[in-house]
Amino acid sequence: MSNALSAAAAGFGTGLSLIVAIGAQNAFVLRQGVRRHAVLAVVGICALSDALLIALGVAGVGAVVVAWPGALTAVGWIGGAFLVGYGALAARRVLRPRGALSSEGEAAGSLRRAVLTCLAMTWLNPHVYLDTVFLLGSIAADRGPLRWTFGLGAAFASVCWFAALGFGARLLGRHLSRPGAWRVLDGLVAATMITMGVLLIAGG
Repeated sequence: MSNALSAAAAGFGTGLSLIVAIGAQNAFVLRQGVRRHAVLAVVGICALSDALLIALGVAGVGAVVVAWPGALTAVGWIGGAFLVGYGALAARRVLRPRGALSSEGEAAGSLRRAVLTCLAMTWLNPHVYLDTVFLLGSIAADRGPLRWTFGLGAAFASVCWFAALGFGARLLGRHLSRPGAWRVLDGLVAATMITMGVLLIAGG
């Protein structure tokens, strides 16, 4: 029992250390959380996607994918272009603000748009594969028969982080009620997305 708890705790700590960073996915979850729009759907997609990718890594899929490096290159190009495009939209909001932050969300149909954007932000980002499938998968392999317990801890870390980020972000709402503050957040999102997108394209 103690070995299992140790493996789960190690997985939780390792998973948390990899996802707690300003990245494309986290920036998107933060923005949705501040706007209080489609938060449950976005958090659920991110957490479940991480869990699935971690499971694939623990199962050893990462070692198989390495045999086809062209796949990651293609994902890098597509994901990079997507991030640059999304960053450009955020930059446009900085230059052309629509007013103060609204907690009511956008017009009808925006839930579908938020879900599709979140899916693209997650599955078209090679960094997600590197962190979950490859890195966590390789670390879990060293745990032998406890590798799945390690993976469970890492998946639980994703659930905790995305839930805290998405639902905790609403506490920032009153601080971002002014257009100027909202423009700062959008500027951070734009800089993050465009930088990561350019790096992905250059790497590809």
